[in-house]
Amino acid sequence: MLLAAQAVLLLHVAFVLFAVLGSALVWHRARWAWLHLPALAWGVWIELSHGLCPLTVLENHLLQAAGAVAYGGGCIEHYLMPLLYPPGLQPAHQIWLAVALAAINLVGYGLALRKHFQSRHV
Repeated sequence: MLLAAQAVLLLHVAFVLFAVLGSALVWHRARWAWLHLPALAWGVWIELSHGLCPLTVLENHLLQAAGAVAYGGGCIEHYLMPLLYPPGLQPAHQIWLAVALAAINLVGYGLALRKHFQSRHV
């Protein structure tokens, strides 16, 4: 069970990275947008709603089933926020994270669209 919990954690980290940086894949190949836009929407929504991702719930369930200690809050809060932000993440911080997530990807999509239109007019 502990191995399964670690696999879910890796999947979760990969999903977060894809939500944050997926527009770079869209810049490379536009088809990625069909997969990335729902991931991006989920990431923004989960931050704005202050909810828990189902992957966090699953990971905690697997940790408890393995006899390990589950953690409170979300995956990002538990693993990444201590590295990036001081303890005590507040809802206002999550709003800024959602804005940053959207802004990063708006820039990425803007660059992808520019590349697409330039290649059609050359």
